[in-house]
Amino acid sequence: MTIIGVRTATLLTLTALAAVTIAPAASATPKSIDWGPCPAGSPPGYDCAEVEVPMSYQDPGGPRITLALGRLPATDQKHKRGTLFTNPGGPGNPGRFSKFKTASLHRQFDIVGFDPRGVGASTPVRCFANDAETEPLKRVLGTFPITAEQETRHTADVREVAASCGRNAGPLLEHLSTANIARDLDKLREAVGEPRLRYYGLSYGTYLGEVYANLFPHRVGALALDAVDDPIAWSTGHRPEDANVPFSTRLGGFRDADRALQAFLDTCAADVRCAFREPGTDLRAKYDGILDRLEATPGAISYQEVIRRTHNALTDEANSPALAEFLQSATKSVSAKAIATPFDSVLGGGGTICADTTNPRDPAAWPKAARDADRESRGFGSYDAYLSMPCAFWPASDQARHTGPWNRPTAPILLLANGKGDPETPYAGAKRTERILGNARLLTLDAWGHGAANRSECVDAALDAYLTYGRLPARGTVCAPDHAPFDAR
Repeated sequence: MTIIGVRTATLLTLTALAAVTIAPAASATPKSIDWGPCPAGSPPGYDCAEVEVPMSYQDPGGPRITLALGRLPATDQKHKRGTLFTNPGGPGNPGRFSKFKTASLHRQFDIVGFDPRGVGASTPVRCFANDAETEPLKRVLGTFPITAEQETRHTADVREVAASCGRNAGPLLEHLSTANIARDLDKLREAVGEPRLRYYGLSYGTYLGEVYANLFPHRVGALALDAVDDPIAWSTGHRPEDANVPFSTRLGGFRDADRALQAFLDTCAADVRCAFREPGTDLRAKYDGILDRLEATPGAISYQEVIRRTHNALTDEANSPALAEFLQSATKSVSAKAIATPFDSVLGGGGTICADTTNPRDPAAWPKAARDADRESRGFGSYDAYLSMPCAFWPASDQARHTGPWNRPTAPILLLANGKGDPETPYAGAKRTERILGNARLLTLDAWGHGAANRSECVDAALDAYLTYGRLPARGTVCAPDHAPFDAR
């Protein structure tokens, strides 16, 4: 659901097997950040640092953990305007080497990213004591069940993964909520000397920004939230009965995944460059024929693999040529290994997901939700539903979790951006969020895919103007993408 900052494959984390060391108590706030060279193999041009923060902000003098940071310095240091913090999504994506920038922002700002607590080079959550304990995770990564037998095995594997985390992860597992990550971000803002936060967040990074804005409304400078998560759907649901629906179904991404698929098929039918095109053929029926065959008789590639790869490809219109070639190959009995999938991504963050969200405790809720969602969006409904199944068994909770309010007013208006067909963060959720937050404005990209930045000069100019000067696009602005789906990039 976040891949290149997109949450697409799983909400579980395959971590290393070593033990985690929690630092003893020290000062609650870092005085400054001591930037230095990055480790060997890091991307060029970055400075790196580590900062200690409290493991629990309810016990600020207690044990501490380490956050790993990366800084891409402003190219014009003489006229630098300040620091822009970023988060690439997930949750569970390492973020210290930020990929977000425009030429203008890179010139005027130090761009700082960080690996959130529990992730990457920050103090990690380690769920497995030995290689054998990772086997259940390997079986469920990136897949979902479609038969009763598969449901039984999948449920048992997910239960065992959660049990492994309970046995091995230690006390950090109870402090992974986004509220704590937002408090970490506020400590980093203070450490770089910024009186207010300037921030760009993608996908899950929008939820982090929403939590920050409601915990620290008077410290908001400019928050640009791209590919917007509805914070109420994420955390609790809009209705009491939503507590019985897995959070990953509540978000409704499967509906926009289906819309994005139809938009791709419509474009394919009209573009001779599309390898899946077949004049006189209904391409939705052709696609469904692939699924019908594989659901009845799995071949060299599975039903689940077609759904997964199609979903991941739909996160970017630029993947259209590769998706068309893949689907055309899938009409034949070819080996999955022979099909290139440059759009695949495996993500983590199960601890933060389950710490943040209300979910059923009965694992039977997931097969039901999957079947219900599949009636609206074949395959994508099951794909989304099972992403959150670890939360049925999750062995820890975080008392610092934020469940509202979501409408605390901020002096600056928050800038939201979303595409009309986003398979991860649906457009309807972005429109709801514009109304939910205390002070927000939505910018629309007229395209499918996940995330609006770096796909439209119109969007990038709006982000530049907002993050640099606080200028907002006119209410109701709709931007066109720079390229059609099958254009050469």
